[in-house]
Amino acid sequence: MGRKVKINIEELLEERNLSLRGLSLMTDIGHDKLSNLKNQNRKFIYIEHLEKIADALGIDDMNEIIRIEYRDDE
Repeated sequence: MGRKVKINIEELLEERNLSLRGLSLMTDIGHDKLSNLKNQNRKFIYIEHLEKIADALGIDDMNEIIRIEYRDDE
């Protein structure tokens, strides 16, 4: 069983009725980079991006943005 880091961008946007483009404008992070985070297509994550997302969405607990999921490596 392996672990995978999951970024909760999609859930956060839905809760706040916000688009990816809107978050991009709020954070000054490229739409393409946010899209890759949302779709779990990033191999690495910049701490600065997580901080900007937290600031823009008023999040104090990083666990709202990022979590670890367990998966079967079959």
